[in-house]
Amino acid sequence: MHKNVDLTKIKIDENSFRFVYKDKKISDNKLTTKASSFAQDSFRRFCKNKSSIVGAIVLGVLIILSLIVPLVSPHPVDTVSASEAFLEPKLFKAGTGFWDGTKRYEKVVKDDGSVNGVLYDFNNETPARFYKPAVMNLVVDSEPTLINSASEYGRGGYVMFENEVRVGTEERNNVVLNNTTPFSFNEADNLHISVSFGNDDDVIGSKLGEYRIYLAGFNGENVVLKDWSKDYGDIDLNVNDCLRQSGITGIIDAVLYFELKPGEGNSYILIKKCLLTSDNETLNEDLAQIGFDDATEMIRRKIDSAGVVPFGYWKSTGRKGIYASEVFYCSFTYDTYEVVYGEREVVYTITELRKFKEDGLCDFDEKDVENTFVKLKDECPIKSVFSPTYNPITKKILSIKALVPNYYKLGYTKMPKFILGTDASGIDLFTRMFTGLRTSLILGVCTAAFCFLFGLTWGSISGYFGGVVDLTMERFCDILGGIPWIVIMTLAILKFGNNFLTFFLALCLTGWMGTAARTRTQFYRFKGGEYVLASRTLGARDARLIFKHILPNALGTIVTSSVLMIVSTIYSESTLAYLNLGLQGVQAFGVLLANNQQYIQSNSYLIVFPSIIMALLMISFNLFGNGLRDALNPSLRGTED
Repeated sequence: MHKNVDLTKIKIDENSFRFVYKDKKISDNKLTTKASSFAQDSFRRFCKNKSSIVGAIVLGVLIILSLIVPLVSPHPVDTVSASEAFLEPKLFKAGTGFWDGTKRYEKVVKDDGSVNGVLYDFNNETPARFYKPAVMNLVVDSEPTLINSASEYGRGGYVMFENEVRVGTEERNNVVLNNTTPFSFNEADNLHISVSFGNDDDVIGSKLGEYRIYLAGFNGENVVLKDWSKDYGDIDLNVNDCLRQSGITGIIDAVLYFELKPGEGNSYILIKKCLLTSDNETLNEDLAQIGFDDATEMIRRKIDSAGVVPFGYWKSTGRKGIYASEVFYCSFTYDTYEVVYGEREVVYTITELRKFKEDGLCDFDEKDVENTFVKLKDECPIKSVFSPTYNPITKKILSIKALVPNYYKLGYTKMPKFILGTDASGIDLFTRMFTGLRTSLILGVCTAAFCFLFGLTWGSISGYFGGVVDLTMERFCDILGGIPWIVIMTLAILKFGNNFLTFFLALCLTGWMGTAARTRTQFYRFKGGEYVLASRTLGARDARLIFKHILPNALGTIVTSSVLMIVSTIYSESTLAYLNLGLQGVQAFGVLLANNQQYIQSNSYLIVFPSIIMALLMISFNLFGNGLRDALNPSLRGTED
């Protein structure tokens, strides 16, 4: 209003005013929504976070499985069965090509026929006897491959003998190849020795040495059959001519020698075949076993583990191997369950068969068991019978061969399936994994609960009171936190052993400090707020200020980090297991991973499946923790987003 206006001259007319709600009733509006508690509001906000819901569901499934699987599984983890080790994961029937308990082998040397059903696994570089009925989808190369390494499954090629460097000097040994089986003969036996060598064209980049062939006898008589020579063509030696030249009529316990000349440097000799023949038929039978017509035939003659030398064995003072041997590579699918649980031939006496009949498991007529046998119940181990044996006098049946699935012998009534396979001890990986997860989860939850409560209390006191109290408590944490947890854990294990209680105490000793530090930070953030000061002005006590006003606002961040502490505990247990400090006497997830890491190439499923569970566990706890953080944040209460 202007300052020169005279207020006494202003006239106010009653018509200048009117009632806005003259004909309307004024009252408070009735609430259309129901009141909700903080817990209800938090749950509603949590449910709006879809990723947190997924994390909670996955986490719940894993926890339920860890509780139920060890109780209901038919494969207990305390039963070790070496025969059932490394069975592949199986869910479907063998041959379907996916999750069917089979293993694919590539570039495997196929047996040349000398040992029926035997293959050689070149990938693992160790002989592998594959059970023939378990081999499926066998594909063999149409053309052979030449190899230059010893293989008992090759064919043809040459026996390569190479001189060997003496330790500590440049001098090289001569190679002496000799047959260890002695034989005796005389001039009348008309002994012949035929030898076929490899030439320079057969060995690229090598040097064929000068060689000689001779016979040495037990009575000290030696006969040189061919003196030092580089003639690598086929030779046929008439031993009688050599005997006459030496004035000898025969040799007792003769041994045949091939020798490389010393001082030839890095040299070789290649022998394709060496055949000994005689007019004496009796002697000829022994000579046929001493010689060899195939290089790999000689390589197959091996001294057994007991040190027994086989008849016709050849040995060398140098290196002995095979060169240019032909092998056929193949690929196939291998049914690991057929190997363990497949059918076997078992001999049953008539008494045992009668017992099965009395128990109602089968039925047959003893006069013709082979054609009248009928299996009545699944508990009967016999699938079919054949080849009966009779008493030669009474003509009554004594025994009979039967086809019996091997799973009966292992205590099963039908072929089992291990959905995730078995480990090196033959234990079901699925059962063992969730049994170990249960132990690790219990350890993680107990550790996280203690560290959360103790750290929350410690951090609340330190952050709320501040000053000297905060300074003293922080210095204590600095001293304790300066000690590496691995040192504390190792000392505790060495003192008290690798048991559950030791792990719990050692993890709790320093695990609470992270929660305490976060709680302290949050208290410094919120304790100066206006609502706290207002409550303090109205006379609220410290306990009410801490637990009613400050802590609820800080709880979201603290809970999120505390939930992740469960996963951190499982990781810590796994780390210790890799250092051979894992839990002993109980199944634990970390111990499972540590024990199976050596099979990551040969049986990768032993690591892949537990690693997937570990990843799911970590992601689920993370998502679940993020959902709790938002749900427990009081500042978001009443918001719709």
